[in-house]
Amino acid sequence: MLRGHRDVRSVLHASAATGAGRLGHGGGAMSSEAWRLPLYPQLWDQASRLLLESASFSVRAWTYPSGVKALSLENSRGKLVILPWQGQMIWSAEFDGVDLTMLNMFTQPRPSASVIGTYGCFMFHSGLLRNGCPGPEDDHALHGEMPCAPMDDAWLQAGEDEHGAYLRLGGTYEYVQGFGDHYRASPSVTLRPASGLFEIGMQVVNLAGKPMDLMYMAHMNYAYVDGARLTQPLGCERTRVRASVPAHVRPTPTWSAYIAELSQDPTRLKVLDSPALYDPEIVCFFDDVRSDAQGQAHFFLDHPDGAAFYTRYSPRQFEHAARWILHNTDQQVAAFILPATCEPEGYRAELAKGNVRSLAPGARAEFSVTTGYLNAPERRALQP
Repeated sequence: MLRGHRDVRSVLHASAATGAGRLGHGGGAMSSEAWRLPLYPQLWDQASRLLLESASFSVRAWTYPSGVKALSLENSRGKLVILPWQGQMIWSAEFDGVDLTMLNMFTQPRPSASVIGTYGCFMFHSGLLRNGCPGPEDDHALHGEMPCAPMDDAWLQAGEDEHGAYLRLGGTYEYVQGFGDHYRASPSVTLRPASGLFEIGMQVVNLAGKPMDLMYMAHMNYAYVDGARLTQPLGCERTRVRASVPAHVRPTPTWSAYIAELSQDPTRLKVLDSPALYDPEIVCFFDDVRSDAQGQAHFFLDHPDGAAFYTRYSPRQFEHAARWILHNTDQQVAAFILPATCEPEGYRAELAKGNVRSLAPGARAEFSVTTGYLNAPERRALQP
């Protein structure tokens, strides 16, 4: 534990007022005052271990019975549980006593090479060479190779930037295949003092001597809230309901009729008030999402009690966006916005649509999403 280290104290003891209520845009740049603490798998054992503690933040590490290593970033309002060595997946998120994570069948994260073997998380990085549900002509895993990637390193970082004090978990994963693709992925999660919002970042650098395909989605699996309203104050040019039926979906006559109605009028899906119709899943796509003067798009899942789940992002980074709603006995999710560089219909389908990006040798792509929980006063104050 580094509680007594003077430099750590000076950074982490930033007052809660520094970041409280600030809704600044995400970013991964290190400030001149920042420090970085390397992490090693040997730090973990079964019992929860306090790594850092301050007036504003704390960090704990433990190992689940499954063998998966976890770390929590905590502030005065809640915590994020992250898997530092397994794709830096955010396993769960909770703020003000509200669980942000989808209802799922997993009691703990599982060691798995693909996301389907541990599909109970709040957020995973979908991509990066392939993304989405594989079609009949695809040979890639569901949502690609990044969700459960074995990270090469991980670290904690803290400091102050233009938005105030922060605590960040970062890491890198180098993907390399003989005679194939070679890239470095650098995910990050940033927490602020006394805030229910946090920033999710991803940087990808093409290390190969040839262009690489790039497909990425920030896949946030928010909890289903009965009676919640789907709100996008700035709107978009068009909303489309997915017409294709992936292999894992088993349509029913009632569901097929509902999908036909939604296809004619997607605005019918405004309030989560008909859970029986959301099994199988409902997937929508958004065309030309509008942004504010700062270039940010805003999406809310407004709760009946006045609070909200919230996400903002730059459509310049993410040209596409989707929505995923599912409600059954085993899974209940309201992924109200999934920013992406493409739609999630598999490599061949997206290639045919022209949605697969090409990243030049040596080039980098950066992505940032701010998301999380707003209490009722914060929601009233945030009116894009």
